[in-house]
Amino acid sequence: MNAAITVTTGLTHVTGAPLTVHLTAAPAAPAAPAGPGPGAEGLEATATQLDDGVTLIEVSSAAPATVRAEWRVPCVGATAYWTPDTSAARWLPPSWSTPRTVSYAKGAPVASLVGTGDRALCTAALGETSAPVRIGGGVVEETGEFAFTVEQELAPGAAPFRLRIDLGGRHFAATVRAVAAWWAEGTTHPGVPPAARLPAYSTWYSLHQNVDAAAVERQAALAAGLGCASVIVDDGWQTADRARGYAHCGDWEPNPAAFPDPAAHVAEVHRLGLAHLLWYALPFIGRQNKAWDRFKDLVLREDADLEAAVLDPRHPEVRAHLIEKVSRAVEQWGADGVKLDFIDCFAVADPPPAPPGADRTAVHEGVRQLLADLDARLRRTRPDVIVEHRQPYVGPGLWPYASMVRAVDCPLGAAQNRQRTVDCRLTAGPLAVHADMTMWHPAETPESVAVHLVNALFSVPQISVDLTAQSADQLAVLRFWLGFCREHADVLQLGDLEPVRPDLGYPLVVARAGATTVVARYAPLSVDLPDRTGEAGAGTLFVANADDDPVVPLVAARPQRALVRVQDCRGEILSETALDLAAGANAVTVPTGGLLTLTREP
Repeated sequence: MNAAITVTTGLTHVTGAPLTVHLTAAPAAPAAPAGPGPGAEGLEATATQLDDGVTLIEVSSAAPATVRAEWRVPCVGATAYWTPDTSAARWLPPSWSTPRTVSYAKGAPVASLVGTGDRALCTAALGETSAPVRIGGGVVEETGEFAFTVEQELAPGAAPFRLRIDLGGRHFAATVRAVAAWWAEGTTHPGVPPAARLPAYSTWYSLHQNVDAAAVERQAALAAGLGCASVIVDDGWQTADRARGYAHCGDWEPNPAAFPDPAAHVAEVHRLGLAHLLWYALPFIGRQNKAWDRFKDLVLREDADLEAAVLDPRHPEVRAHLIEKVSRAVEQWGADGVKLDFIDCFAVADPPPAPPGADRTAVHEGVRQLLADLDARLRRTRPDVIVEHRQPYVGPGLWPYASMVRAVDCPLGAAQNRQRTVDCRLTAGPLAVHADMTMWHPAETPESVAVHLVNALFSVPQISVDLTAQSADQLAVLRFWLGFCREHADVLQLGDLEPVRPDLGYPLVVARAGATTVVARYAPLSVDLPDRTGEAGAGTLFVANADDDPVVPLVAARPQRALVRVQDCRGEILSETALDLAAGANAVTVPTGGLLTLTREP
């Protein structure tokens, strides 16, 4: 039979009514023995207040069980449903929508119902960051409420089911960041190497598989002069095939025609002043590889279209092969790091039984062991190794084994890049967040190039265009905005981030650190000046205008005097003047792709 408990959380809805959570426990299948499941006496739950408006519910079970928690909050002023799944729309889903399955290699267990003023009506997160869990939410048509559901498998003696619910009413971004801090409790991170927080050049969109040492070095020389600190050599270095697909992944031997001496190539990139990262599609074993016959029976699934299969990390021979191959880049060729792609492909919905010889039962346990052993191996040679992960594998369980996480591919999708990098910033914990590679058509205007860069402003930009084919104006835009990103990385990457209106894709984003505020404007919206008085009045406000409308209303809380400088998309100064700002809106002209700098004296 099923167990059922109602937990009083001590929290209240926006209507003033108390919040209760209903817990049920069904026998876990198929591992649980036949017979009755846990009775109510076998399910224990506690509720602990962590902060004002925040409660932690912990549940343990005397028998293997699937624990499910359900609760509802009134949809009063609800505007958006936020999750780290950036492929999902922000509108409110119906209650019968399929829950998200989150696991070690895919996603993060958090969701937030957002209301007017971008305040969180309810933010919920689970403490389980490795094993698969399910998180759902949606509008109950009959009542106008929003129903949350979460599920997790529990075993006797294992860590409890931990559910954090926040009804504190703060800005939704603050509540999600608080969840990330909660996940980080008791964990350590080796730190982010300085190069991982500086602009990078990637070969993917600019060269695709048409890479060779000379082409990469030519781009690296130009990238260094524009402000990039690293070059990422993507797919193509390991094969002479140029038909895309992953049939040639798995052996991870350099194409001798393109990279005859990988160590000499890396040394040349270092001479140019850049760090070097090499791409690996970690899970794939391709049919055109020597290793195919060795591993074809140790796979989770095969994809005929890709001519490749996903290796099974539960088997120690698979892990040893991947670790040996990937570590060569650092140990033998001198690379500074690796780009680990497609880790989310390990998250197979119905994996086959563990193969004979496997030393891990669950796939997520095999993935964790693979990444932990690889990390240890790489750090023996390079303690400050740089490792790139990518959305959707952004969960906190992966943090110790990565330096940076990149937005999932969105070529030429400036608005997508903006939304995905902002989403990632909220859940990335200690990691540097990188934008997807910025690219544009050769005939693109300098203003539009700047708009692409401003859409990636609150992350580390990656550039992926043929730098030898850029006009003087396009290069000037790159030099100016990459320089701005480097100079103000402390604010843009580490400051308090406050994105506006998730339901509209963040048309305005604000970052603050100390006396500096950076605002990026992606729609014809006004910008509020930080309200400072007295000694605290000194400070700098930057406004990057990525909208077509050049008129930027600056809204002041009181009359004040400020120095205002306006630059165009290339960084050329258009005006410098002292302005007397009236209380209310003050119109200032900032061209598309341009920057306003406002400085106030105390």
